[in-house]
Amino acid sequence: MKKILIIDDEVNVALLLSKFLARNGFDVTTASTGTIGMEYLKNGNYNLVLCDFRLEDTDGREMLKNIKTQYPQTGVIIITGYSDIKMAVELIKMGAYDYITKPLYPDEILTTITKAIETHYALVEDRPETTNTNTNTSDRSSKESKRQALANEFVLGTSKVSKDLMRQIELVAPTNYSVIILGESGTGKESVAKSIHINSPRHNQPFIAMDCGSLTKELAASEFFGHEKGSFTGALYTKIGHFEMANGGTLFLDEVGNLSYEIQAALLRTVQERKVKRIGSTKEISLDVRIIIATNENLVDGIQRGKFREDLYHRFNEFSIYIPPLRERGGDIMLLAHHFLKIANHELGRNVTNFSPEVIDSFMNYRWQGNIREMKNVVRRATLLTEGNEITMKALPLEISNFKVPTYDYAPIAELQEIKENRHDLKNAALEAEYETILKVLREVNFNKTRAAEILNIDRKTLYNKMKAINIK
Repeated sequence: MKKILIIDDEVNVALLLSKFLARNGFDVTTASTGTIGMEYLKNGNYNLVLCDFRLEDTDGREMLKNIKTQYPQTGVIIITGYSDIKMAVELIKMGAYDYITKPLYPDEILTTITKAIETHYALVEDRPETTNTNTNTSDRSSKESKRQALANEFVLGTSKVSKDLMRQIELVAPTNYSVIILGESGTGKESVAKSIHINSPRHNQPFIAMDCGSLTKELAASEFFGHEKGSFTGALYTKIGHFEMANGGTLFLDEVGNLSYEIQAALLRTVQERKVKRIGSTKEISLDVRIIIATNENLVDGIQRGKFREDLYHRFNEFSIYIPPLRERGGDIMLLAHHFLKIANHELGRNVTNFSPEVIDSFMNYRWQGNIREMKNVVRRATLLTEGNEITMKALPLEISNFKVPTYDYAPIAELQEIKENRHDLKNAALEAEYETILKVLREVNFNKTRAAEILNIDRKTLYNKMKAINIK
């Protein structure tokens, strides 16, 4: 079994990487400082070191120098933020195998590590150990391929909201809870669902994703539950439904709020009884399926409007995760941009290394209505259009290059003026504080009314009424 040492002072990052790599057949040790890492290297025969460039007691340059001097056969991969990429390139010239930029993605990590261990940088032989038939090379390779096919891009960002998100994933993943993932379109809800699956005891079982938004009422039952050949006109063959395909693993239902009320009733029975019956069959199939759902709609509003079943909602809502929009993740915006630039360079055979200061400013101020999906497409397009080694404003689409930060002028009505003039009245003072809080929250979320209502813990209708009172549109 190949041995990997992770040196990173961000405990959550090290823990998540350790769990992920251990599940992919590696023997992993973690160290929180460079000093501790060097002590581990003295006592262990490591094939590879993953070392963060910025450590509390040293940096990646010094660590690489010490490792290559004392343990020349041990490969080194540097983990770096986008601001350290030029330094990472220099470290490769000094002997590092490669670098990985934050945010970290499991498929990229696994590919880079596998290649590193296959090269002459990491040819240290494993110490003799008892052979485990479950971890032989062919079995492990098969499991790695399967997990890599399931693994998608989950983000280890540096912003507080990203770290909070990862803590929630780590908390709920080992359980069997059903999960609701909330967030705007393009925020990566399916990626989070896959992250939960990969870090769960079901990681060796199927992960089946189903887009409920594209289902017609007629096809939904067949897609969910399957059908037997000849069970209805057009049923030319036996079809296995998504519940059955996901048996033993995880079923991810995206945009579940679009399902018809009738299908919701059938879905509720399946979720309650944990049994499914194909259309046209009398045989019931027992299910062991974890269900994760995602929506960009407010299901509670849907319940109030009679569009979504309350009993089904409570079946799903054993745990909920909110993915913030990209515009609320300031610390991650350029990390993601550089990651997508690296992907685009690889796809297009380019060597674009940076973004101009004007582009960085535009990226930080733009609202990113399409979130991470939009950014990936913007960076990919800009990389294609860039002739030099730096993306400039002319490579950006007009909606970004011409974007102006919106300003909101509001004129309080007479009632609010009276409130301000009579600050000693407790009722009026409370109203003024309420109005100021609403304005503050609206500005913080760039006037995203849905998000503001969630933060204020009121429904959207109430928020609209209060906004109308102070002439905000």
